[in-house]
Amino acid sequence: MAYQETDGQRRVHHANYLNYFERGRVEMLRDLGHNYKAIEDDGRMLVVAEMNVKYFAPAEFDDWLELTTTVVEIRKVRMRHLYQIHRGDQLIVEADSVIACVDRTGKLARLPNLESR
Repeated sequence: MAYQETDGQRRVHHANYLNYFERGRVEMLRDLGHNYKAIEDDGRMLVVAEMNVKYFAPAEFDDWLELTTTVVEIRKVRMRHLYQIHRGDQLIVEADSVIACVDRTGKLARLPNLESR
């Protein structure tokens, strides 16, 4: 963990985990052969509709963490992700989110085909 991600107690500030989850979603799409920019260029955006986070233990400056991002459900206009962050064998944060697909006007839109390419 970088020093600038920590708070006064040298622990990762809770809001930073949301950035990690977003990075996990973007990288997962990339690993499946998709490009988030191409989705936006097609007139669709993937927006966070719901986020639930459980904190089990703090992460501190210079910790090495591993994030796992999994799609657990896909529907016509939304999908649900599960996130787990481990420090070694210890689960320190777990979260789930609902990501909705919207068009440029903000109306719900059908998700693009996100199967692996």
